[in-house]
Order: sequence, then C-alpha cells, then structure tokens
Amino acid sequence: MRVVIAGAGSVGRSIARELLAHEHEVVLVDKSPAAMRVAQVPEAEWLLADACELGSLEDAQVTDADVVVGATGDDKVNLVFSLLCKTEFGVPRTVARVNNPKNEWMFDGSWGVDVAVSTPRIMTSMVEEAVAVGDLVRIFTFRQSRADLVEVTLPADSVLVGRRVGSVTWPRDTVLACVVRGSMPIAPSVDDTLETGDELLLVVGGEGDHDDLQRLLVEGDGHDDRPDEPVDVPVAADEQEAAADDRPEHAGDAEPRDG
Repeated sequence: MRVVIAGAGSVGRSIARELLAHEHEVVLVDKSPAAMRVAQVPEAEWLLADACELGSLEDAQVTDADVVVGATGDDKVNLVFSLLCKTEFGVPRTVARVNNPKNEWMFDGSWGVDVAVSTPRIMTSMVEEAVAVGDLVRIFTFRQSRADLVEVTLPADSVLVGRRVGSVTWPRDTVLACVVRGSMPIAPSVDDTLETGDELLLVVGGEGDHDDLQRLLVEGDGHDDRPDEPVDVPVAADEQEAAADDRPEHAGDAEPRDG
C-alpha cells in the first residue's frame, strides 16, 4: 500500500514508522526544512514541498496513493490537502488529523475527509474510560455510517452481571461487538456469561438510542435468566390410588394365615 503523509513532524514520522514496519510504502511531505529529519525515518521517501499545492502533490505521485494522511498541526492545511487529494487526484481514502475540537464539524465528506482523527477527543474518551465504571463512554464515531463505538465497564451491582449474552435484549440498532475480560478480548456468543469488571464494546447505529442502552445497563430488560424452580404438579385421585397399590406390603399388614 502506498501512503502519502502531509506533515513530517513527530506525529507524521510516528505514523510513517508504523506503516513502514508493516511493509507499506510511505512518502513524507513537508514545506519546512527543519522538518526534514530524514535520518529518523530513512526508509521513507521525503519531499520538501507545500502539501497544499497541486504541483507538490503531483511530485509526490498522489495519484498512485492508496491512502493519504493529513498529519500537520494546522487544521486548514489538513483540510485543503484532503480536499485536493480527493477531488483532483481521486485518492480512494483520506485521513485527516483534527487539532482543534472546534473544527471537527468541518472534517467530513464535503472537505474530502473520509476519516477524521481528533487527538483531544480520543484522549478525553480514554480518560473517561479509565475512571468511569457503569457509564457509557463514546470512543469514536465512524465517519461514513455515523455509528458510535461505545464502552462500558460492568460494576459489581450491574443487573447484567451473571446474565447470558443471549438472554439480553439489546436496544434497537445496538450490537455487542466484543467483551474484554482482563487483558483478553472475547468474541461474545449467546452462551457467554457477563462478569463484574467486563468491558463491553458496543456499536450503536445512527438509529440507536444511548439513553435506552444506559437504562438497560442500570435497570435490565425484565428477562430473568435463572433456572426454573421445581414446580409441584397436582396428582389426580385415581393416580394416587394406583400409586398406593404399587407400594410393597409390610409384614405387619399381611393377612394372618390359618393355623
């Protein structure tokens, strides 16, 4: 896979190193001579140029790229870079870094952005996820479908603890994607039992309701997964008599024999 990255700062270089480790072809583009730290990522191609100019993108052979990444510290540059790559060069996939959460609303298809990565939002989600138990935490939103990936850690008093996954009626447009128990991710089956401390990763679609999901986690859905208690079944009188006839006779109840 060929990836062109706009921005050769610490973020761009880190992304490049990870991609190169997975044997992808990487081009780093930056207009600042100070950013040309070629020795830090020698396996990448380096281009000293403005990523917002068509000529620079042609030199970077963006037409042949499978993915482009706007990784600069300037939201305007990341947006223009994504828009040019998508509209002028037809790049299949564009990923853009969001530096200021207030600008996040612009990072969508109208600016040629397929995937927006907001570092502040991700860090906020991670902080919430680390301290919140029993509450829903939105990890991120899928840009195209607008579905949310949410996480909840089950507290000891959760109504879902001890329940089988198959016995839980999840709200509309909500799917349990994964259960993380300790350090082990589990693909949930209908027979898996939820335990205290389980981290549930759920995908909530555009029609899903987070409030309904939160109520389920707190109140349950009314289904009871406990085994049925034994039930005394009434026995008819003639069946009782038949059962009595089948009982063995005791020695004291035998007829006396003629002597």
